[in-house]
Order: sequence, then structure tokens, then C-alpha cells
Amino acid sequence: MVSSEGWIAWVVSWAYTPYGGVALFLNAVAESSFFPLPPDVVLIALSMLRPPLAFVYAAVCSAGSVLGGVVGFFLGLKGGRPLLRRLMSEERIGFVERYYQKYDIWAVGIAGFTPIPYKAFTISAGVFDLDLKRFVLISVVSRSARFFLVGLVIFLFGETAKTYLTKYIDTFSIAFVALLILGFLAVRYVVKRMAVKE
Repeated sequence: MVSSEGWIAWVVSWAYTPYGGVALFLNAVAESSFFPLPPDVVLIALSMLRPPLAFVYAAVCSAGSVLGGVVGFFLGLKGGRPLLRRLMSEERIGFVERYYQKYDIWAVGIAGFTPIPYKAFTISAGVFDLDLKRFVLISVVSRSARFFLVGLVIFLFGETAKTYLTKYIDTFSIAFVALLILGFLAVRYVVKRMAVKE
């Protein structure tokens, strides 16, 4: 049986072939619907090899991830809750369901930008019959934000960025989402205060 390190090495090795862009796209599609390895590792490898193309690779990764998310959505729509039970425990299903109850479609956005397994939310979005248009829109925003942030850091800082991205991408993602939520709450508070004054 191949170890997780072996899988990562095999996936990243495609970045050093003429098919690196295709491998990145396919990895992004697969990760959003059934594959366990995030495409960030291939995105980082490709962007480090060709920093001027970092944003192009981020766009390829984003497009693949959103397409994979739609595939996951329809898998969930057709397979229903029994499919979820084959992919994750009842405990995790309950966790995802509570996220939807609390954040609605924003749960997809949070999962799309953070280390939370994205496929759990794409498939469950179909199971719980979320609005497809809103699902696609929030997926485009959240996945693009994640991958373009990686591209931007590599474009600006090159080799220096590699260590920090590889080690701390999850921390950066969580911090960004925390700031995003705080900003949203601040705006909502200000809007409510203005409405009361009127």
C-alpha cells in the first residue's frame, strides 16, 4: 500500500513534466470530489519552477477545483446520504450539517479557503440540496482566493516563500477566514447601528 508521502511525491513529480498544468487541473478536479490530496502542493511546485506563471497556475487550479466541486455536488445530489456514509463517519456528517445550519452557503466558502476537506462540503451540498448557482459562486470566490494567495506570495517572494507556504498554508488560511468573519461582523454591526439611528 502506498503511503501518503508516496502519494504526495508521485503527484508533485508531475510538476516537473511537460504535463504539469494538466496534472494540476486534474488534481484540483479530483480533490474537490473524491481525491484526498490538495492541489496546493502541485501549485506550489509549478509556481516555484516558473514564478511569472504563478497566477496562470492559480487560475488553472481554481477552475479545476470549482469544476470538481460541481462534480461533487451532483454526486451528492444523486447519491444522497448513503453516499456520505460511505465517505465519512456519522460524526463528520453531523459536523458538516451543523456548519450548514449555522452558516448556510458560507460553510462552503469557509471550507473552500481553509484546510477543512473541501470534498466533504461539495458532496454534502448536493445531499442537502443547496442552491447550485450560489454554490458555484461561493466556490469560485473561496477557491480563487486560496490559490491566488499562494500564487501572489510566490510571485512576490519566489524561493523564500516556498518554506513558509509549505509549512504554514493552513495557518494563513485560518487566519484569513477569521479576519474575513470579523470584518463581516463589523460591517453588519455598523449597518445595524446606522439603521437604528435612522
